[in-house]
Amino acid sequence: MKKLDYYVLDVFTDQRYKGNQLSVVNIENELTMEQYHDISREFGYSETSFVHYSTAQNAFKVRSFTPARFEVAGAGHNLLGAVCLALLKKWDIFKGQGEQPWVLIKDTKIPLHITEENGLPYVAMKQRPAAIIRTVPIDIISAAVGLGIDDLSLNDWPINVVQTEVPHLMVPVKDAASLQKAISHKSLLKEISEKFGFEGCYLFTTHPSNDKYLAEARFFNPGMGIDEDPATGTAAGPLAGYLAMLGHIPKDQNFLILQGAYVEHPSTIRVMVVEDGIWVSGSSTIVMEGQIYV
Repeated sequence: MKKLDYYVLDVFTDQRYKGNQLSVVNIENELTMEQYHDISREFGYSETSFVHYSTAQNAFKVRSFTPARFEVAGAGHNLLGAVCLALLKKWDIFKGQGEQPWVLIKDTKIPLHITEENGLPYVAMKQRPAAIIRTVPIDIISAAVGLGIDDLSLNDWPINVVQTEVPHLMVPVKDAASLQKAISHKSLLKEISEKFGFEGCYLFTTHPSNDKYLAEARFFNPGMGIDEDPATGTAAGPLAGYLAMLGHIPKDQNFLILQGAYVEHPSTIRVMVVEDGIWVSGSSTIVMEGQIYV
């Protein structure tokens, strides 16, 4: 019987029992796909990340899976929590990388920027520039999220599939009251996501310019077994890029997105659009650690 060290972190927060829960398992070598799936299902969080330092690739490598047997790509809470864990545990994961640290999510290189705030590591992950893939008719989405057409009217912005690493659907919502009313009709939303080629549905409403947060959001992804995610970096990046393309926010300026309030795990995601990509940032705290038997 083999034992592996595991950790549970709250991600996109600097407080325990807030943010998005992530289990991270430290492995020496790649596991079998069945082991990845079994362990992820056992933890039951929206994602479980498996980490090790690959001498063959000279990099800290992360692979992430949902309980529904999907492997997750992109720089989201699955990657942020794993990198924060390594920094909190003082693992040497940036050997010989020079001034620009980076890690691998599966086999994709993700540039990082590391700082410290309030005694915790603050990690910024660089996503690719946002691209609009297609528009989805408002009446189709209205039925899938349990809102009326009027609830989805925000500055006449269209409902678009936007991608940095992962394509997600950006759904503008009129106000916070309408956002709170939203309900995921799983089978319908899954059918629409398959038809229009996106993973998750990111409902958002903007806040006044003098508010702490740029926007508040909710994320549904039934196709990957996620009912509602408390923090989704792979969707926050596309949202920031989308708002920049709409002229709602400038480049080279930090903004905060609030997510997870309606599932009692409020998360703060920092985003900044730059000329050659989008920085998505946050911190994490360790809440549990132990060993799992394989």
